[in-house]
Amino acid sequence: MNLMTVKNKILVVVTVIMSLIYLGWRIFFTIPFEYGVIAIVSGFYLLIIEIIGMFEAGIHFYNMTNIQFPKCPEIKNKEYPEVDVFIATYNEPVELLYKTINGCSNMDYPDKSKVHIYLCDDGNRQEMEALCEKMKIKYITRIERTHAKAGNLNNAMSLTSSPLIVTMDADMIPMHDFLTACVPYFFTGEKVGFVQTPQSFYNPDLFQFNLHSESRIPNEQDYFYRDIQVGRNKSNSVIYGGSNTIISREALNEIGGFCTEVITEDFATGIEIQSKKYKCYALKDVHASGLSPSDLKSLIKQRERWARGCIQTGRKHNILFKKGLSIAQRLNYIASVLYWFFPLKRLIYIMAPILFTVFNVIVVKCTLFEVLIFWLPMYLLTNTCIRKLSGNIRSNKWTNVYENILFPSLFIPVILETLCISQRKFLVTRKEKVEDDKKYKLMQVLPHVFFAILSSVGIINCIRWTFTTGSIGMIVVLFWLLINLYNILMSIFFMIGRNVYRKYERTMAKVQCIIENSNFKINCLTRDISESGFSIILDFPKYIDYKEECEIVLKTDRYLSHFKAKIVHVDRIKKQWKFSFYICEIKELEKKQLLQIIYDRKPSLPQVLDTDGSTFEDLKINTFKRIKKEKMSNRKLARFVIDESIEAVGYGIVKLKDFNYEYMRIRMGLRESEHLIIPLEHGITLNCTFIQNINKSHERLYRIVNYEDIAQNKNFEVILKKWINNFSKKTKEKMEGNTGIENNHSDEFDEMHYI
Repeated sequence: MNLMTVKNKILVVVTVIMSLIYLGWRIFFTIPFEYGVIAIVSGFYLLIIEIIGMFEAGIHFYNMTNIQFPKCPEIKNKEYPEVDVFIATYNEPVELLYKTINGCSNMDYPDKSKVHIYLCDDGNRQEMEALCEKMKIKYITRIERTHAKAGNLNNAMSLTSSPLIVTMDADMIPMHDFLTACVPYFFTGEKVGFVQTPQSFYNPDLFQFNLHSESRIPNEQDYFYRDIQVGRNKSNSVIYGGSNTIISREALNEIGGFCTEVITEDFATGIEIQSKKYKCYALKDVHASGLSPSDLKSLIKQRERWARGCIQTGRKHNILFKKGLSIAQRLNYIASVLYWFFPLKRLIYIMAPILFTVFNVIVVKCTLFEVLIFWLPMYLLTNTCIRKLSGNIRSNKWTNVYENILFPSLFIPVILETLCISQRKFLVTRKEKVEDDKKYKLMQVLPHVFFAILSSVGIINCIRWTFTTGSIGMIVVLFWLLINLYNILMSIFFMIGRNVYRKYERTMAKVQCIIENSNFKINCLTRDISESGFSIILDFPKYIDYKEECEIVLKTDRYLSHFKAKIVHVDRIKKQWKFSFYICEIKELEKKQLLQIIYDRKPSLPQVLDTDGSTFEDLKINTFKRIKKEKMSNRKLARFVIDESIEAVGYGIVKLKDFNYEYMRIRMGLRESEHLIIPLEHGITLNCTFIQNINKSHERLYRIVNYEDIAQNKNFEVILKKWINNFSKKTKEKMEGNTGIENNHSDEFDEMHYI
């Protein structure tokens, strides 16, 4: 046992002890019996919710104190069995399935003839059958779509026979090592039911995107798949996630196939398999990535289905008394079901301080001293535990934010499902990008606005009472209200959302790149790539003709794609230049290779929380980024500032200020000139034509008529480098002399510069 494990165990033990002390105090000393029925009911409501939360936390802490990672055995190539790959689809677009099938077709396997890929189309669509024929995989459909996705998979099972079955959602793209990394676990010598890999996503989820945090926080589902799931290896209670999974056909046959009586067939199927004493593993490493819901309605429908399905499963499969499950498994699955009652938890956590400060209803009877003695140590230790044990994937703050965002939408569905009023129809999560319904967003944000108003009134009352009475006893309630208000404001920011400009997601990746046209050849690395283009970073603002198509080669150790692309944007990033290209022509085989270059990798989104992600920073980012007007630029040539005095023929000394090959800003005397001839070194001459006056300081915009002739001249590059270096030197001298730097930027120039 290593030192970190010992420290974690000590931390958990101390946290549990302080939690039990806190719980004892809450049960015996804080219920407001003498303050009326509403106070008593509210007090018991909050207490029960706290007990449930502590039970969930206790189960998770137990799992995480000694994480068990299964050891992957080495097997011979001939031992790899036949595998059926089921890609389940109902209404997803062809473009999405194309990528998934392409990824499945590129999976490694010692004998690829043993891998049988099936598109299981419950939509019975001709375009899907044509896609399968084109991609050389098998097509399965059915006329009667009973039991939704579970029925679809069971139908596919009846038509196939391989001992291992891979289940893939329509949007999940496996990496090349998916099979070779997962199949060997079925040869551990144990009776293995399934191997679950993380459901990772190549696009920012709505929480990351809407909260301007795609570079600051991990995907919301990472905490479950890379933390909670691997912890459940210890108790063999890994949850089957429905995708990115390999399942034993023997195990499925033993339970009668995929479970059909609940809307979360995956959750129920996993429980049934484990009840038959099969060992199930969760892996931490990502071997496939997919598309997270990109609109609010799809996200809420998805979470409603998960909530209802888990509660249904808990009720119909009678988890507490389920034959074949161990005590640890029962407790873990009960905790999984109880989690979905978080809407009830969030409601009382928000309303408790409001009831006291706005409606004068006491929910917890205590003093400030008692809170500091009993609550504060438990609160700090619990937060530390979550942060430490999760490897900084999740904090208690972000858990509260996520739950606060969703609780008004899920509150009624959870209540209805608890009362056995079930949702009959299986709702498929939309995968394609759709515009958010503004009316729907308004309806979702209204409850948060209501709670924000009540919390603000409570905060004002707290402050007023503190100054009126001179007592600091209200400080804890004020702290509670402020934390709640933060969660509510983040929920409002989330519901407001952001504008989506990109059709395809961008992946940050350094890929070997060759760019070539009639005048040059560049060897470099990409900065980012997508299905529609890529960008590179260069140290020098090279001229690349935006009117001419370039031949592009992207190459990795496994894939190579050749296509044509044009410059669409050039921007300066510190002392370098970013050149963005748009793909204008690509052949079918090259497209397949490009898709693998993009998606056969671990997503580039954050894996851990940003260390600077404070509450104040969250609010500042989400406030100012919404106030700040986004500037759209289509600059296609590199613009840079210079400060060179040069003599123009027949005019005299002029000062060159800005330059972008095609245009130049020049400061000159009072005398205007329609044409300027500016001789440079190495026999190079700039032939300039007047465009417009820029400002009152005698700056004028000129077009360089012969820019195409001189732009590729190596000697001209030497001149440009000298100009850039001279300006950098002057800038440094001005900064060191604290004399200020002249403003060399011009909005008028920018407008002319947008080519």
